[in-house]
Amino acid sequence: MATLTASKRLVVKIGSALLVDAATGALRQDWLTSLADDVARIRARGTDVIIVSSGSIALGRGILGLPLTSLALEQSQAAAAVGQIRLARAYEEALTPHGIITGQVLVTLEDSQDRRRYLNSRATMETMLGLGVTPIVNENDTIATDEIRYGDNDRLAAQVAVTVGADQLVLLSDVDGLYTANPKIDSAAKHLDIVEKLTPEIEAMAGDAGSGLSKGGMITKLIAARIATEAGCAMAIALGTALNPLAKLEDGAKATWFAAQTDPQAARKRWISAMKPRGTVTVDAGAQDALHHGKSLLPAGVTQISGSFGRGEVVTVVDAAGVTLGQGLIRYTSAEARQIMGRRSAEIVEILGYDGRAALVHRDDMVL
Repeated sequence: MATLTASKRLVVKIGSALLVDAATGALRQDWLTSLADDVARIRARGTDVIIVSSGSIALGRGILGLPLTSLALEQSQAAAAVGQIRLARAYEEALTPHGIITGQVLVTLEDSQDRRRYLNSRATMETMLGLGVTPIVNENDTIATDEIRYGDNDRLAAQVAVTVGADQLVLLSDVDGLYTANPKIDSAAKHLDIVEKLTPEIEAMAGDAGSGLSKGGMITKLIAARIATEAGCAMAIALGTALNPLAKLEDGAKATWFAAQTDPQAARKRWISAMKPRGTVTVDAGAQDALHHGKSLLPAGVTQISGSFGRGEVVTVVDAAGVTLGQGLIRYTSAEARQIMGRRSAEIVEILGYDGRAALVHRDDMVL
């Protein structure tokens, strides 16, 4: 059975109901302080932590005095704009006493679907983690339209877990896991401690969208579980209402764990391998040797660019004889790649007019 203490890179999703008091619209400061204690302890043992947090609309609603009833789209967007500042400040104030630097990342589901934006998001969060920063991620509800509905941050958290290559995702919620039926209306419903594989029978246990304790119900959580587990990330649905919810999960609190179907690196490599290449990059002997030693592909080692491709698309990497070495996601368009091939990374800004990525294809985005 999966345990939280085994995690190397952890994504924690926090629902609005946990963070904001439904009656007053005020931040549950004591709860957030306890969560910060949990995060600091987990980070101290070497685990990267990324927080995906709802709450901007709920906080903004309270600040603006908007009703607790359903809001018009424009009101939701305005509430998100006001609440997001308060939300980011709250996390900063809670984590700073532990010596933890926080950084805000606002994304939409589309950022994981567009390859160029996906690569940018991934590179930014990887850099933040490398610098010791804890990213606080939220959906960009200020400009979102159909994304504004409760439960989407379950899917967003799964997408973030895939993007950063997390091995565990925890959805802190107002339910303690998945049951064979809705326990509120079926006394015979049984709690599932672990789900080895998502099957149609398991998915049917989620009921319809209105059957859960939140608007999205269990359905969005099972969608998140499928996204995460197929990418090599184990996922837990855990009750988060009490103080120190992650500590309680570590101590064996009731939850449902969904087993990863592979490991994150293998899943990512398989995804890249399955994509159709849009061009070819020929490298010299020095670059070929560097690739086989786990290095990224730099412009200096490239001798030829063939084909037409955009940023984030897949290219085949070949040696001087045309033998395929592998394929990967390229960080420049074909036109830009032709301009900088054979040149040092330090010359990119002078050639292109902007300071781009040092690597043409990063080692994490390449399959040999």
